[in-house]
Amino acid sequence: MHLNSSTRVALILGILLSLSPFARAYEEIDVQQGGTLQGRITLQGPVPPPRIFPLVLYPFGPFCKKISDGEGNVRLKEFVVSDEGGLSNAVVAVEAVPRGKRFEPIRSAFVAVDCMFHPAEVSDDEQYAVKEGKLHHEHPLVTVLENHRPISMINKDPVIHNIQVFQNEKGNIILNTPLPVSTEPRGGILHFAPGKRVSQMICGMHEFMQSWGFVVDNPYYAKTKKDGGFSIDRLPPGTYKVIAWHPHFNIIEKEVTVPANGAVTLDFEFDARKVERPIYEMQKDRRISPATPHNHLLQESDDRIILD
Repeated sequence: MHLNSSTRVALILGILLSLSPFARAYEEIDVQQGGTLQGRITLQGPVPPPRIFPLVLYPFGPFCKKISDGEGNVRLKEFVVSDEGGLSNAVVAVEAVPRGKRFEPIRSAFVAVDCMFHPAEVSDDEQYAVKEGKLHHEHPLVTVLENHRPISMINKDPVIHNIQVFQNEKGNIILNTPLPVSTEPRGGILHFAPGKRVSQMICGMHEFMQSWGFVVDNPYYAKTKKDGGFSIDRLPPGTYKVIAWHPHFNIIEKEVTVPANGAVTLDFEFDARKVERPIYEMQKDRRISPATPHNHLLQESDDRIILD
């Protein structure tokens, strides 16, 4: 029987994990009279502006310019907010659930494409749209992870990249691996320190290639949709601590009681004035002159993906 490269890597990592001392504490049961937690996350205040990355600072600018603003810069939009204030790219998670519905293994697979890191499971219709005849892209900035589990990435670009995963609460790198032009997935197993659960994945060659991760230990979590809405079903009846997280805010924590065979609504609100950034991400001014080599500028005949 012939196995493709992705299957071989998954099989090998699965065997290693089966021999690992790290095991889930969560117990799967047949949930009786489960309830639903639903709600919405909103952003109050003016939407923070995109971060600006001059392409001249990074290799392969003439290729990566397809996601630029046309003037030699990549503008990374980290706050996707609907007209009604709904905030997407946030995670809602129910804490300390010892047992409940089936916990499907989280497949932490990514692709590098068009000088961007994307979770592989995000469909094109969720991230791309044609507006006024031009291709627009809403970057899927956030994913969920499990501790002590594998992460993999395939580089679909014709240029090399690099995977660096930072454990943000401590600032140290927990994975660093090259990403050559290849159909073979690369990666490793992420080991977060006890109590740490936020990661930032950055390309070591292109700082604007970013993806954030939040570690969960049970299946009762959700990523917010474009309108900021979320829904978590089949929760055993009871009182729980629920958290809401976005990469650039402190975690918000609330308590809620989930009724049997019923639904409860729990909303969260982030304040745009309280954005939290590491010092190295502070950008008050451009780091270099806006002067840009000609081959880093978009021409009328060049392909372009507009980052919304």
